[in-house]
Amino acid sequence: MVERVIATEEALALIEKLKEQHGPVMFHQSGGCCDGSSPMCYPEGDLILGNQDVLMGEIGGAKFYMHKSQFEYWKHTQLIIDVVAGRGGMFSLEGVHGKRFLTRSRAFTKEEMLELGLI
Repeated sequence: MVERVIATEEALALIEKLKEQHGPVMFHQSGGCCDGSSPMCYPEGDLILGNQDVLMGEIGGAKFYMHKSQFEYWKHTQLIIDVVAGRGGMFSLEGVHGKRFLTRSRAFTKEEMLELGLI
């Protein structure tokens, strides 16, 4: 089955580094506010999830969540988590490494949308 969220090799390497430093980690796709719209990485359990958060999948063994209202906009796309140089969200673990996670995306093909029950 097609995955809703995947990660680049560079992102997977950074996730492993963060897990070595902090133990298990998790992600939540920020929907704006003070950190813009970016994937935020937290120690697992540090962000309290609500019943409106949707589990998108896992990357590097880390669960990846998004708010239900945001999911409605993104449900036709695959999220591709990447890493770029620079400072990202002030609450995300990777900031001290001079890198930040970035969400790229691509639209699902018709076949993938059928597989996911979107059409």
